[in-house]
Amino acid sequence: MSAEPRINDRIRVPEVRLVGPSGEQVGIVPLAKALELAQEYDLDLVEVAASARPPVCKLMDYGKFKYESAMKAREARKNQAHTVIKEMKLRPKIDPHDYDTKKGHVVRFLKQGDKVKITIMFRGREQSRPELGFRLLQRLASDVEDLGFIESNPKQDGRNMIMVLGPHKKKTEAMAEAREAQAARKAERQGPNSDAEFEDDVAEAPAAAAEATGETPSEA
Repeated sequence: MSAEPRINDRIRVPEVRLVGPSGEQVGIVPLAKALELAQEYDLDLVEVAASARPPVCKLMDYGKFKYESAMKAREARKNQAHTVIKEMKLRPKIDPHDYDTKKGHVVRFLKQGDKVKITIMFRGREQSRPELGFRLLQRLASDVEDLGFIESNPKQDGRNMIMVLGPHKKKTEAMAEAREAQAARKAERQGPNSDAEFEDDVAEAPAAAAEATGETPSEA
């Protein structure tokens, strides 16, 4: 069945509860009277609550209403943010440089508003030392606590130990901050206002000319 509301002569009831174009309550009127008012206002009679008794109808420009609704839905989809789960894998005996690199990636993911699944991979004899992985995960969580929190505590999963970090910021907030930062960088690249530079050059021109000729510029 179509989700489109019934409009104008497709409405088949003897009377309707009518709402005016500005949202004012007109009251219960015969359908013929509601259609007559729609013609007078050059608007459509749109059934907005078919299950009511009698049905509620409103006077509106239905074509404009559909267009604005579609644009709002499109804008909402464009701004919709989906939280993504990123994954970062570490070894229990990771060296300091690699740890800093991996931590940098985790920081970036959390700043973007994404969750991060941290996996510690054990090999050989390392499997008998799960405390090494646990301490490493706790250290990482502590290092990024300003940006994220432990959403899922460390747990053993076969040869791996897994922990999930969640971001403090929502994805939408992270996206908004990223757009602001991008706009700021763009403004910085454009440099100072060209009009201001031009005014400074004009102001300095008489002094420069006087210096070249040995004359003293008169005050206006």
